[in-house]
Amino acid sequence: MPARRRKQSNAMLYTLITFVGLFIASTTIAVIYYVKAEEHRTALEDAVRTRDDLASDREQQALGATVGAKKSRESWLGTMVGHLDHTVSLVVGGVSEPTSAEVKVANADTEVLNALNLAKEHIRIPEPNLADPNIIGLIPVVKMLTDELGNAVKAQRATQERLDSLQQDLDNANKVHLETERMLRAEKDKLLQDVNDTKQKYAELEALLRQTTDEQVQSLRDQLQQAQNERDTVNDTLLRTQAELQDAQGMLQLARDEVAKIMPGPDRDVLALGPDGQIILIDEQTQVVHLDKGSDDRVYQGLTFTVYDRGTSVPKDGKGKAEVEVFDVAKNYSAARIIPSELQKPILRGDIVANLIWDKDRTNVFVITGDFDLDSDGAIDNDGTGRIRTLIERWGGQVADTVSIDTDFVVLGQPPQVLPRPTLEEREVDPQATAKYEASVQALNRYDELKSQARGLWIPVFTYEKFLYFIGYKGQIGRAGAF
Repeated sequence: MPARRRKQSNAMLYTLITFVGLFIASTTIAVIYYVKAEEHRTALEDAVRTRDDLASDREQQALGATVGAKKSRESWLGTMVGHLDHTVSLVVGGVSEPTSAEVKVANADTEVLNALNLAKEHIRIPEPNLADPNIIGLIPVVKMLTDELGNAVKAQRATQERLDSLQQDLDNANKVHLETERMLRAEKDKLLQDVNDTKQKYAELEALLRQTTDEQVQSLRDQLQQAQNERDTVNDTLLRTQAELQDAQGMLQLARDEVAKIMPGPDRDVLALGPDGQIILIDEQTQVVHLDKGSDDRVYQGLTFTVYDRGTSVPKDGKGKAEVEVFDVAKNYSAARIIPSELQKPILRGDIVANLIWDKDRTNVFVITGDFDLDSDGAIDNDGTGRIRTLIERWGGQVADTVSIDTDFVVLGQPPQVLPRPTLEEREVDPQATAKYEASVQALNRYDELKSQARGLWIPVFTYEKFLYFIGYKGQIGRAGAF
């Protein structure tokens, strides 16, 4: 083969080899780019599906208008969650708990329903139903309550003005009554002086009678009869004065009753019905709860409390769903063991606790009267009053012997039993029988007097059982050393 021909054949062979190599390389690169493109397309489809789960296209386009300004270094969802937490805090109060938005909204729904149900006791609002888009909100309810309060204040002012007018009339009537009484007493004193003068003259005439004739005797007897008639007249005047005084006292009582109808006396149980603390933690395994009161609030070991449902006030009978006894005290909280409790009503976080005797800010003053069966064995304990006094003073209270405006509570036992009046034979056997009888009568009179004074001064009166409920001590009375 000629040399030129051979050179042309080699050039074509090289060209063909080069072309095949380039084809194989481009095919390989194309396959690699295709696989990578498929992976990116799949990832893009997954990302689009995730994005659609989070928000639709219309919602994504309106994110700025829906959420507002996005905070730096936060996502749109994080910013919206922050707004939700802030809204829930405004409704519920406090710091929002680290839980789901569904739970937060459910808790807020519960608090709103509780608030609306409480407001229904004072104003007329539709039946709360959070599923209704037209439900009345908290702000309108607050405005309605404000209006109701304003109306109540106006009514109170009107009542106070009427009360002041009645009080002025009563004061005028009292002045007239006192002036009349003063005049009658002055007239009575004058009449008594006349009676004394008559008695003196009668004595002088009686002495003279022994020395005079029968005529003088008859004359003096006539004078005596006249003096007796004047004395009877004085007695009649005194009886009329007493009757007028009774009528005036009756009118005064009627006026007081009218005042009481217009403006009733204060609620005697306000101090007793207030909560003293709150349960902040519960350990069901060990039956231990933690209270939000500690040594800074004058809490100490051995103090007991009655537990009541959260969101309610202390009931007037004092009965709760459990009792707890403090066994460990820190500065700002304390731990207490659960004594008795009801399985149907478990203790929950946020439940309130109360003790009638203990108060972190003041010293309550008690008056104790009557007979007490401390351990409920059917027998009266002779030292019952003294042992209850010791318990009250140990828990920071004060015990007084008489009821006054400084008295906070009265603990009332059973009425003292009056002993039968002793016969002559019983007095001969027991020289102290009469003294014992009179002491029993005095004890009953004191019991009735203290009870009447407490009611007159609007002081709360508690039976022994009710007293035990209010101090969280009902479950302790069977324990040795309870008193």
